[in-house]
Amino acid sequence: MSSYERSTRSGFALALLAAASFGVTTPLVQRFGRGVGPFTTAALLYIGAVMVALVTRRRASQEAPLRWSHAPRLVAMALAGATAAPAALAWGLQRTSGLSASLALNFEAVFTAALGWLLYREHVGRRVAFALGLMTTGGLLLVIGRSEEGHAQLAGLVAVVAATFAWGLDNALSNALASLDPARVVLAKASLGALASVSLAFALREPIPAPAASVGLLVCGATGYGLSLRLYLLAQRRVGAARTASLFAIAPFVAAAVAALFGEPLGGWPTAAALVPMLVGLVLHLTERHAHPHRHQPLTHEHAHRHDDPHHDHAHDPPATGEHSHEHTHTPIEHDHAHMPDAHHEH
Repeated sequence: MSSYERSTRSGFALALLAAASFGVTTPLVQRFGRGVGPFTTAALLYIGAVMVALVTRRRASQEAPLRWSHAPRLVAMALAGATAAPAALAWGLQRTSGLSASLALNFEAVFTAALGWLLYREHVGRRVAFALGLMTTGGLLLVIGRSEEGHAQLAGLVAVVAATFAWGLDNALSNALASLDPARVVLAKASLGALASVSLAFALREPIPAPAASVGLLVCGATGYGLSLRLYLLAQRRVGAARTASLFAIAPFVAAAVAALFGEPLGGWPTAAALVPMLVGLVLHLTERHAHPHRHQPLTHEHAHRHDDPHHDHAHDPPATGEHSHEHTHTPIEHDHAHMPDAHHEH
């Protein structure tokens, strides 16, 4: 197995672990968040994420640093992904079935892949497009089914879908930062998001939650938002925004399974009708393979890398060992191998 194939597989594994970390916490956020304001919930979740970022930092020489030029993008990520999205999710979870809300999270993969194509021209072939269509169909069936159960249920589900759009935008924006130190990206985004959410919670006079709820939401934030985001960014640098989102699409099924274990009703035909196209779409994503002859143009950038792959053949004196980060230049090269839309394959 080539080093690039190992990197791709590790990207898949990281994305799946990120999905599992996030999926497990969604029904728990619904339980701990009962009676807690949406912005207070968002603040506690991302304060938990800050705690994880603080204890997972690596040596500066191992990762590319954040710079002031990244500030506008980080602010946009924080407002979309660490303020609007968790608040919309928290509001929606209190008004709709936890199992339906969990499955509706599939829209995040659809929005992320679509935005990855629009913003970065990431490759979306017929197979991926068909898979996205199936996942969208499943989501629409879920929404239509919930519309029969009253306006409150429908409004809650629409809020969850709005949260997935905000996270899709966040994912697309974070793609440009995937080569930087993930712990510092998480720390910056989570800190800004928590600050914004705390400010809004005070402005709206949301009540102070009970200690047990606060601790529960902090733990959910540390696991499902801090650890999950760090794993997500590490996966994104290996396989790109759209593919990471595709793999992350198992999160809704993990969340739905946990919700079912908690006794959530299955929801009748809407859930069954939505589940089939969503699962087929997920399988199509997971089994995609993209390979063709391609040419790399000269490129200068900085990110964590190793010298056991065909894209990093520059010299060091003394020779470098293990993963390290510094600015380096890629010379033109043409070759043929299976690849993903990572930092070196954005054609």
